[in-house]
Amino acid sequence: MAPRLRFSKAERLKSRKQIDGLFATGKAFSVFPVRTIYQFVPAEAGSLQVGVTASKKYFKRAVDRNRLKRLMREAYRLQKQELFLQVMEAKKTVSVFFIYTDKTIADFETVKAAMAKSLQRLSKILQSETPS
Repeated sequence: MAPRLRFSKAERLKSRKQIDGLFATGKAFSVFPVRTIYQFVPAEAGSLQVGVTASKKYFKRAVDRNRLKRLMREAYRLQKQELFLQVMEAKKTVSVFFIYTDKTIADFETVKAAMAKSLQRLSKILQSETPS
């Protein structure tokens, strides 16, 4: 039976306090056209929270920003399973924020490929920070 690929409310990064802390102390890397900001915090139970955004500077119309955010959420939802299992095993609270940085609207395949590379890189970083 295939795993259920959901993006539940508990997985969404919505707390202003958490987002501000993530931007203040988090680390970042870019895989064009997605910039990833992340933070690992030891916890008793693992959790993974994700937020996405697109710049109002480059995309004046809300329709365009919403489309890009939908594309990023869908790309994440379809590919998150490996990272999610790793986070649960490592027992860390992981906060991740994906920012769309291109000035044009990319197609889904481009966003999905960038998201796959970002998730693989996050996975490698989490492995290197977790003692075996």
